[in-house]
Amino acid sequence: MISSKKVEKLEHSSVKLSVTVPQAEVKASYEATIREYAKSVRIDGFRVGHVPASVLERKFGESLKLDAMGRVMEKAVEEAVKDIEEKPLAYSSPSLEGEPRLELDKDFSFAVVYDVFPQVPAFDWKGLKLALPQVRVEPADEERELAELRDRNAIVVERDSGAKAVKGDVVTVDYRELGPDGQALAGTERSDFTFEVGSGYNLYKFDEDVVGMAAGEEKTVEKSFPADFEYKELAGRSAKVALKLTKIKEKKLPELDDDFAQDVSEKYKTLADLRADLRAQLEKRLDARLRQLKEKAVVEGLLERVSVELPSSMVEAELAMRLENLKRQMGIEDEDKLDRLLSFSGKTRETLAAEWRPSAAKAITTRLVLEKLAEEGKFECSDADLEAEYARQAAEASLSVDEVKAEYEKRGSLEYLRDRIKEDKLMDAIIAEAKVEKGPARSFVDLFKDNE
Repeated sequence: MISSKKVEKLEHSSVKLSVTVPQAEVKASYEATIREYAKSVRIDGFRVGHVPASVLERKFGESLKLDAMGRVMEKAVEEAVKDIEEKPLAYSSPSLEGEPRLELDKDFSFAVVYDVFPQVPAFDWKGLKLALPQVRVEPADEERELAELRDRNAIVVERDSGAKAVKGDVVTVDYRELGPDGQALAGTERSDFTFEVGSGYNLYKFDEDVVGMAAGEEKTVEKSFPADFEYKELAGRSAKVALKLTKIKEKKLPELDDDFAQDVSEKYKTLADLRADLRAQLEKRLDARLRQLKEKAVVEGLLERVSVELPSSMVEAELAMRLENLKRQMGIEDEDKLDRLLSFSGKTRETLAAEWRPSAAKAITTRLVLEKLAEEGKFECSDADLEAEYARQAAEASLSVDEVKAEYEKRGSLEYLRDRIKEDKLMDAIIAEAKVEKGPARSFVDLFKDNE
């Protein structure tokens, strides 16, 4: 159908495709369009299917030409991209450049612009410098884990009559915010609200105000909240809150002995068994966290060495996917409800997209670069690799290998697992070629705070 085509590369992984269709094809397409019109158009004085072409041309004029031009361009583009590498992205529709006119006695030339899959240029990925913090599991880390385990296994008992609340007690309160007239503000009343004093798990942060109160005691407190307070409805203002303490309970921590270890799990016979397992878990968490930091440093190092021109449509598709994920996480199906929820936090879809755009572009670039390097390095995931990963996950989750396999099949995520294994092999190769340097010493707790 086409007599010539030309592809010109543009910025941001887009191309301009120029196409010429010979005059004979133009005329044939125009005449075919007229015949289709004749089959369905109703005009007084003529039977359907027997309207002369001249009558159709007088009545529809330019509409006929525009329709025929659209068909010519659609077929021409489809034919032109069949045997070229620069194919349009699935989510990027070609846009017409200029305002071409279809003339029946001439060849028809036009050009479209569209996005193509971005290319990752060749670059040297070896010899990256990775600085890792120096961290080790200390006895204090073991003791902290053990204390948290004791806390989770504590028994909560009623305090003696007349006892005063102290930090660490579990208390039950009724509260309400008061307006200028001293009456409760609608929607602020809570009854039988239970929390641990000192945890901060209450809207008005009245932990310190509860300390020293006895069951049945009431008081009114005034609270002021900073402009960046975590709850926006209170940020930057003051509130008068009426409190009534109704119950005080204290935690009775279990003794640290072999019985406690056996209560935690039947796999422990002694407290020493429990301590050894807690340390092994901490070491495992530390190894996993350091691996995360290595991989993050690898990605940052790679992105410093290579630049990929992303088409705007690819970034927009990523943003649309993130918005859909947000809606699923929030259980929102109604678009208006989403807009209302965003407005509560002072955002719109546009401002949210603007916030996400840099990280979306970085995520796409990272995927493209890693896929390119994995392909170049011919990293594969064999059946043996899969079986080993199934076995590893089964051991961690106390499941059978068949149960792990069934879960991946159920979720349809087997290909995701294969890709992850290939990426792990790539990361191993890059890290092996990297120059790992000692970073500053850090505590176990601080290392994981960065990940919160």
